[in-house]
Amino acid sequence: MPARAYWKGQIRLALVSIPIEVYPATRSGAAISFHQIHEPSGKRIRYEKVAPGVGPVDRDEIIKGFEVSKGSYVLLDEEEIEAVKIESRKTLELVQFVDADEIDVLYYEKPYFVVPADDLAEEAYTVLREALRKTRKVGLGQLAVRGREQLVSIKPCGRGLVMEVLRYADEVHKAQGYFRDIEDAKPDTDLLDLATTLIDKKTAPFKPAEFHDRYVDALHRLIDKKAKSKSNKRILEDVEEPAGGKGNVIDLMAALKKSVGDGKSSAKSSSRKPAAKKPAASGGPRTRKRA
Repeated sequence: MPARAYWKGQIRLALVSIPIEVYPATRSGAAISFHQIHEPSGKRIRYEKVAPGVGPVDRDEIIKGFEVSKGSYVLLDEEEIEAVKIESRKTLELVQFVDADEIDVLYYEKPYFVVPADDLAEEAYTVLREALRKTRKVGLGQLAVRGREQLVSIKPCGRGLVMEVLRYADEVHKAQGYFRDIEDAKPDTDLLDLATTLIDKKTAPFKPAEFHDRYVDALHRLIDKKAKSKSNKRILEDVEEPAGGKGNVIDLMAALKKSVGDGKSSAKSSSRKPAAKKPAASGGPRTRKRA
């Protein structure tokens, strides 16, 4: 378990309070960080904090300010910001429960593991977990952390609970604005059958470990090549365009039939055993008569 919790406080349900600790359920994936370099000298670019008419300033001289009009700011120091008291800084009150499938996937932002803070909290924690599981409900509440109050949901996950940060309504675009111009027409039955057949052939259990960031892998290979070459000459790798990568599919029926057919042929070829060699007939090999 990580040494530092994302949030510590209590879940409150009516008169019941459950001390909890919240830890991130995810971590950043493999990534490559680049620095900006001055090409002629090979030196790294650095940035300084400067004030117009003053020049470079020390970090301890910087405070936060909110612009109320052009060039006019309300200044706030860290103590003033920390002194803003709202209850959700230490208490996550479950104010509503909804069906587990009622929250649209667009609203989910980031998951966290919720664990009881100590042994004394486990009983109430377990009761809440099993009550949510039995009713198939998700608890909703808000908590203040890192400069904002977040909308969150609480639901069972194995022997524990998962808290998911949700987006507010004004943070989610309405789908109608993007899908409005798509015709509400039923697809051709034959095309639909071919598409569902293709989906069925490619259906398999989800195994996250089988997927990885191929772009990062390619960057690592490029960096390794340049490091080994000890040269700053450009290395441009040719990348083959996937079939049908450019332009639209003109004959959808033909493309679907070919996709389904390719799947069948590859399956047959992988399962087909090589034919056994027939023993040569007695009397030596036969010769073909010439016409």
